[in-house]
Amino acid sequence: MQKTVKLSTHEIELLVSLASDQLFRREFIDPKMPGYISKSEDITLGKSLVTRLKAVLEQDKVRGAAPGKK
Repeated sequence: MQKTVKLSTHEIELLVSLASDQLFRREFIDPKMPGYISKSEDITLGKSLVTRLKAVLEQDKVRGAAPGKK
């Protein structure tokens, strides 16, 4: 099931930053904690989502830089 959510550029930028920080924690810090159980598929999915969100932001930059656009 897919959902559509409208987000501002600033909101997407914030989500990318927060998700990147969380992924770093889950990949490099949490494994050092006693009892931690790794979910590598979640890390892989999270990285894919961050990449997709960054692509959306990049498309906005390209569109905004087109001649005649305000």
